[in-house]
This record gives sequence, structure tokens and C-alpha cells, in this order.
Amino acid sequence: MTIVVRPIDPSRHLAFLDADGGRADASFLQTPAWGRVKSDWRSESIGFFRESGDSGTPDGELIGVGLVLLRKVPRLKRWFAYLPEGPVLDWAGDDVTDALKALTKFLRRRGAFAIRIGPTVVARRWGTDTVKAAIADDGVRSLTAVPPDEHDPAAARLHHTLRHLGWKPPKDAAGFAAGQPKFNFWLPLKGRSADDVLKGMNQLWRRNIKKAAKLGVEVSEGGPDDLGEFHRIYVETAERDGFTPRALSYFQNMFAAMREEDPGRVRLYLARHEGDLVAATLWVRVGRHAWYSYGASTSDKREVRGSNAIQWRMITDAIDAGCEIYDLRGITDSVAGDDPHLGLIQFKVGTGGEAVEYPGEWDLPINPILHKAFDWYMNRGK
Repeated sequence: MTIVVRPIDPSRHLAFLDADGGRADASFLQTPAWGRVKSDWRSESIGFFRESGDSGTPDGELIGVGLVLLRKVPRLKRWFAYLPEGPVLDWAGDDVTDALKALTKFLRRRGAFAIRIGPTVVARRWGTDTVKAAIADDGVRSLTAVPPDEHDPAAARLHHTLRHLGWKPPKDAAGFAAGQPKFNFWLPLKGRSADDVLKGMNQLWRRNIKKAAKLGVEVSEGGPDDLGEFHRIYVETAERDGFTPRALSYFQNMFAAMREEDPGRVRLYLARHEGDLVAATLWVRVGRHAWYSYGASTSDKREVRGSNAIQWRMITDAIDAGCEIYDLRGITDSVAGDDPHLGLIQFKVGTGGEAVEYPGEWDLPINPILHKAFDWYMNRGK
């Protein structure tokens, strides 16, 4: 049997993601709609086919898909090929080596000078109690120094395979300003009711959810016309937390592209207290996986706990949608008391979830000279 990679229609790409009630391991960054969101990149849907005489289909069995984002080198017809949190493959299966070779062959012919992938197999997990203990221990500065509660041998095999085939992790998980987080925080939902999830939260979270309800915080779904309100307090959040905000047009494009693909793909939530907007978030779902994608809150009225109320609404809606994972997205591995990001992991661990580690993003420099030059070009001025 042979694995080949070919372009596929976006509808076939989506059908693969939606098969059997929807996948739990496919990122929203690997949907065709994401290619329209990242309009400054060229994008293409691809399929991985296992060809054999008894596949039952003329072009072979479709065993994986991917969204490839392509960025052109100035003045050259050469491309950097990026599959954020992808491709979507069975990373524990027997076809990984052949699939990676087929991907390389396909993109080399497309003129790629380098490829970046981000497998979403979970390499290690640290449960709530383990994370809390690490935070409380002054002698521990990183989760990586703490034995995980679970580790997946498939991720170790994948690491060995990637090294053997010439793939390399980007230095310090940086480069091209395109990277996705290696460490994320998940709240497992499979087989759990809202009451069960609430009982698993810490006392502070339960108290804040109850307090928000008592004080009259109301959470509602918004539409495209409400994105301006979201963006107003998102910019306020950026100024307070010291990051560069995206333009309103980015969110308008994201909302339109994802809703056109699937009306239930993205939702805007707005938390108000006595008519005042106090928090707003974007929620994204693919199959049985939901994400807290973007969030914003005001400096005023923080005592009404709008952020807890809006998170609880997103969590319960994820349960109602049949999701197995509510993904609070990126964290750092640091649990040091003097780390400015410690508050973020403390907020997330209060949900009763777990820290998970992906293998990280890996580069294959097909043309090492162009790869190095492009890295410099994308990171100039940092």
C-alpha cells in the first residue's frame, strides 16, 4: 500500500472532520474556513490517501486531511508551508512515516522550501491536583520537572520518527511569528453532566459563578453586529495586559468565514451587569472539541465576576453540544511564583481540568538557506 497526498475539495475536507459525529482531535485551525480567516496566506485543502487494490474507491481510502497555509518568499516562487495544529492524522497509526514522506513530496513539488506541522497528539497530562501541588512547591519552576499523570508512547514514537526523517523543533518554540502553544489546558467533558463539572471546580470558581448569578450578571449570545462591543473591551484588555490587539476587521472576517462554513462553528458571548458589558468571548467548536478562543473583560465591575459567568455558559453549552473537551487554550509550562503568567494557569486550574502537552511544532527545512533567511525576515524588528 502507498500513501499519497493530493488536493481535495473543501467539502470533502469537512466531511472527513464531521464523520462519525465529529472528531475530538481536529483543531479549528485545520478547517477550510481558517484558510479564509488567514487571508494574508494562500491556503489549500489536502487529503492523505491510502492506495491499494481493494480500497473500494477509485482514488484510495482517505485517511487524513490538512489545511496548508502558504507564505511566499519575496521575489521568489518559493513557499513556506504551514499546517497549524495539523495535519489531521492518526498519529498513533502505522502510516505516520509514509504520510509524512508523502506530505513532503507533495509540498516540495508545490515549491515549498520548508514545512511546519503541529501534531495534536497529547504527549503528557498533568491533572488538577498535580498542577496545584507544583504551583504550591517553591522548588518547582516548570511542569516539565514534575512526573506527568499520563504519558502517551505514541507521542514518543512520533518524536523519534520526526527526528529520523529530518524534522526539527523550532528554536525555543519560536520563529515566523506563527507558532501555536505547546502546552494547553483542557477541561474533560466526556460522560459528565454540568453538575459533575461544577463539583470538580475549586471553591473559588463555584463561589464566583454563584456570585455572578446572584448579582444579576446575564450572559447572552451576540451576532456580527455585536463584534464592535467585543472589540472595544478587547482593546481595553490588551492595553491592561500588555499585548497588541487584532483589528476589528480580523474578528469580523473570522466570524463570517467560520459561520459560513458551519453556523455552529463560532459563537460570540456577552456578559452584562445592569446593562453594562463586563466580559465578552469567542467560542469555537469542531466536532466534539470546543475552544475558548478569545476573551475580554473590563477593568470596571470586576467584582461581579463576569469572566467566571461567561466561562460557565461556554462550558455548559459545550456539554449540551456533545463536546468531550473544553479547551482553554495556551498556558506556559512555568509554575514559578515570580512568573507573570502564573495567574493564568491558576485561573484555569480552578476549573478542575488538566494541563496537556503536545509534541510542539516541527520544521522540515527542504532548503536550509531559504529557511534561515525566511525566519529572519518574518522575525525582523522583534
